[in-house]
Amino acid sequence: MRALLFDVFGTVVDWRGGVAREAAPFLARHGADNADPFVFADAWRRRYQPAMEAVRNGRRPFTRLDVLHRENLAAILPDFGIDPVRVPAVELDELNLAWHRLDPWPDAVAGLTRLKRRYIIAPLSNGNIALLLNMAKRAGLPWDAILGAEVAQAYKPTPESYLRTADILALRPHELCLVAAHNGDLAAARSCGFKTAFVPRPTEHEAGQTIDLHPEQNWDVIADDFGALAGKLGL
Repeated sequence: MRALLFDVFGTVVDWRGGVAREAAPFLARHGADNADPFVFADAWRRRYQPAMEAVRNGRRPFTRLDVLHRENLAAILPDFGIDPVRVPAVELDELNLAWHRLDPWPDAVAGLTRLKRRYIIAPLSNGNIALLLNMAKRAGLPWDAILGAEVAQAYKPTPESYLRTADILALRPHELCLVAAHNGDLAAARSCGFKTAFVPRPTEHEAGQTIDLHPEQNWDVIADDFGALAGKLGL
């Protein structure tokens, strides 16, 4: 095994808390101060998979995630009593950058730094390059490379997203390990020949989260956090 590739949203960073933090003042400015910013974040995230599915099934050409997020933002605003036409585009663009400013989980930076001593580490994310780069600079994520859907021109969990990433790194799939908090992502990577590491994030979703709390297969490595993952890999 030569490289560890990481799912990012939910595995490395707290998307829900970060989006809610950025949404709260926006909602207050636009008369939706009674709206729960976490509910807003959940509503925005619910459109994530359907938007990518239009690309995956060929209904639209590859479109970077920043564009999909911006479209999804405009689509959910009426549900919170906000007319997107009445909001300056520059303000919507700025809120869309909330996805660039997500905070890492407390163990992420130190754990990645330990893992980097032996392995190539990089994101294998549905995020685009600018998003992942800005996130890394702000959060101090010590990636060796910035990879993702924009590089592979494919969204997970299509096989192309994993296999093209392996090809870009000039590595064979069995030399790569996907680290993720999502069983479905790991299953797709395993089907492409990747090794797999499961790190649960039990607070990724709302209170009472029921998905991805436990491994659903016998993944190659199962660890409570990135520090524990490094320990299990002898670092």
